[in-house]
Amino acid sequence: MNTSPEAQAGGPSEPADVLIVGAGPSGAVAARYLTEHGFRVVCLEQGDWVNPTEFPGDKPEWELLSLRRWHHDPNVRRRPADYPCEVSDSAIHPVMFSGVGGSSLLYGGHWMRLLPSDFRTATLDGVGDDWPFTYEDLAPYYDRVDAQVGAAGVEGDPAYPPGWAPPLPPHPIGRIGKRAAGGMNKLGWHWWPAVNAIASQRHGNLAQCARIGSCETGCPQGAKASFDLTHWPVALRRGARLITGARVREIRTNRQGLADGAVYLDRDGVEHFQPAEVVIVAANGVGTPRLLLLSASGRFPNGLANTSGLVGKRLMLHPNAEVTGVYDEDMDSWLGPAGQSVYSLEFYETDTTRGFVRGAKWQVMPTGGPLRALSLHGGAAFDERWGAPVHELMRSTLGRSLQWGINSEDLPEESNTVTLDENLTDSDGIPSPKINYTVSENTRRLLRFNLDRAHEAHEAAGAVRTVETPLWSDQPGHLLGTARMGHDPADSVVDQYGRAHDVPNLFVVDGSVFPTGGAVNPTATICAVALRSVEHLVRQSREQEVPR
Repeated sequence: MNTSPEAQAGGPSEPADVLIVGAGPSGAVAARYLTEHGFRVVCLEQGDWVNPTEFPGDKPEWELLSLRRWHHDPNVRRRPADYPCEVSDSAIHPVMFSGVGGSSLLYGGHWMRLLPSDFRTATLDGVGDDWPFTYEDLAPYYDRVDAQVGAAGVEGDPAYPPGWAPPLPPHPIGRIGKRAAGGMNKLGWHWWPAVNAIASQRHGNLAQCARIGSCETGCPQGAKASFDLTHWPVALRRGARLITGARVREIRTNRQGLADGAVYLDRDGVEHFQPAEVVIVAANGVGTPRLLLLSASGRFPNGLANTSGLVGKRLMLHPNAEVTGVYDEDMDSWLGPAGQSVYSLEFYETDTTRGFVRGAKWQVMPTGGPLRALSLHGGAAFDERWGAPVHELMRSTLGRSLQWGINSEDLPEESNTVTLDENLTDSDGIPSPKINYTVSENTRRLLRFNLDRAHEAHEAAGAVRTVETPLWSDQPGHLLGTARMGHDPADSVVDQYGRAHDVPNLFVVDGSVFPTGGAVNPTATICAVALRSVEHLVRQSREQEVPR
């Protein structure tokens, strides 16, 4: 962690070779690579450093803390660094975290690659768009990022092309994984020991996982590969300047239409300007379109890099559902990693006989502590879940349940958008993002099919009862598609390396650039794409147009 006075106060606004907006996974990957290759890097992050001792998972009241201060939804959490989202016209609410490491501080660490078919949905299924490159093009970058985060898993999954070998050995799948796998075996359905960006043995700055099981409210052990641990220490040692508490209001452009830096406000509301030769935006699939729209000017009246009109459109959020099974034996189902124990890609690929296109990824996850156990009885009468009956409910469910979570693919639709709200602002008076998102009929059919299959999987594994959540009210933090990449400037915002078609020294490297979302957790792909983009930037740096 950089605790020098310059890092804390921001230091002088000396010009940067590259300015990065956002210190989450993609920004961290970009900063590490660029500093390793001698570039002067400044990163502006509206959040702060979080010490692992702050995380609630090793504290008795951790479930209560996760309901407010450590909630995934910024509208609930309301930390100083958060900006609110206007979600009254959205079926599900986007979630994110502002801080060094970004949402990786609270993600589950599910470390999945897109499948080859995900890059070719238009060709294979006639929906969405083909990516401007293939799985094979991205595979070497996946490999490099896997090594950096210490991905732990088992090679040989037949659902993936051969050659993927996670660098660390797998975590134990535990009793919940064994129970779930037994049911899948009876049905003849695919499952595989899960890959997690959680260290199964000491790796770099990462401690060995202690199986606390509270990964999604931060890892007190320091074993989960959040990017404040895996990437920022390297970038800072090599000279990167990371300015926290810096809320970017505008990317500024010069008379030639090139980005020349960013205007930001510090925690006291004081305005600063950070000049740079190249600007990289890594603010996630909601924050990035918000910033590009905020950066409208006379030359770019509809928002920066928005000649195509696609900035903020085609938002994809991966609607999630789950079926929890309650079993007649103790399975220690509070143990981590959480993370995932096993996953299934049985229903991942398109089968048109099911009545929809594309598919879903399943994962087994532990079910946590007593509040989670009681939530399974939310439909019971009040007198059956209060007072003395609580003890029986705890006895029958705590540690005796497992969750099959369902992560669905949703298709890129222009009606699902991020725009600027006319009324709601953040604490600095900057317009907040307004989310318009509707779960499509295809996605609803996809979820219903997979929910029904998940009930079958629990029954095959011997569950005594199942509890269904047909749609999460908030989504898993997968914010994709709002500044999509492509070859044609008329139908994309950036090219295959994240360079804006309209502004040749402006890059986007986060999940905004995804043409389609797939159905797996996207962080591994976000990082691999970011690494590919900045490698290209370095390779072409002598030809890079910059402001003068």
